[in-house]
Amino acid sequence: MSQRRLKVALLQHACSDEPAVNRKHIEALVREAAGNGAQLILLQELHNSRYFCQHEDSHLFDLAEPIPGPSTEWLAALAGELGCVIVGSLFEKRAPGIYHNTAVVLDSDGSLAGRYRKMHIPDDPGYYEKFYFTPGDLGFEPIDTSVGRLGVLVCWDQWFPEGARLMSLAGAELLLYPTAIGWDSRDTQDEQQRQLQAWQLSQRAHAVHNGLPVLSCNRTGLEPDPSGASPGAHFWGHSFVCGPQGELLAEAGEDAGILYAEISLERAEQVRRIWPYLRDRRIDAYAEILKRFRD
Repeated sequence: MSQRRLKVALLQHACSDEPAVNRKHIEALVREAAGNGAQLILLQELHNSRYFCQHEDSHLFDLAEPIPGPSTEWLAALAGELGCVIVGSLFEKRAPGIYHNTAVVLDSDGSLAGRYRKMHIPDDPGYYEKFYFTPGDLGFEPIDTSVGRLGVLVCWDQWFPEGARLMSLAGAELLLYPTAIGWDSRDTQDEQQRQLQAWQLSQRAHAVHNGLPVLSCNRTGLEPDPSGASPGAHFWGHSFVCGPQGELLAEAGEDAGILYAEISLERAEQVRRIWPYLRDRRIDAYAEILKRFRD
C-alpha cells in the first residue's frame, strides 16, 4: 500500500497581553514551520491573546472578532502564500451577546475551509469560559482540506470520548486539539504530574479507540491572574503527536518551540483492520448514553 505521508508542525509558545505582538510572533513561527516542510500547522487555543478566562470581565469581549474577519484574513493569506493548511483558534463574535471559542481551518489555497465551535465549555476556578463562550452549535463535523479530513476539537472537548468518536464516525482522518491547560502552582508536584499524565492519556486513548492520529497543541508559560484571586496559570506545554495506536510520534517539553512530526495517513486503515472497534460497536445497546445519569 502506498503511503500518504504528512509533515505536521505544532506551535507551542507563551503569549503576551498585546495581540499584535502575538500575531507577529505566530507569523514568524508559521513561516519557519512551512520553510521546514510542514504541510499542516496547528496553533494553540486562543493564540492571539493571553488566556483571558482566568477571571470575568465584560470589557474583554472587545477581544472578539467576526469570522470571516481580520484574523482569518491574516491566516488565510499566510496559508495561501506558503501553500500549507493552518488551524487557528479564535474568540468569535457572532452577534451582540453571542460569542464562541472557535477553531478555523485555512486551506493551502488561502480559502476558509471551515470552522468548529467548541462544544464543551468549562466553568472551573481559573477557567471561567461559560461567562465568555456560547456552546458550539455546528456539531462534530470534520473539515475537508487539501491534506485530508480534519476532525478539529478544542481543549475541554479533549476529555470527552463522544466528540472524538463522532468525528471518527463522520470520516475524520486526524483529530486535532488546540488547547490551553496548565497547573495551579498551589498543587503538589505529584498532583501536577497526575494531571499532565491524565491529559495526555485521555487524548492518546482517543487515538486508540478510533484508530486515528491525534495532534494536541498546548500553550506554555506563566500567565498572571489579573484579578489576583490566584497565582495565575502555569501552562504546561507538552504538545504532542501520536499515531493510531496511541504511540507517541513527537512530544514537546515545557519550553516554547515548534514540534514536528511525520504521519502516515494510510496506517489508520492498517490499524483498524486488526483492531476493528467500529465494526464491533453495539449500537443497538447504547441508548442509555443519551441520559445525563442512570438513577
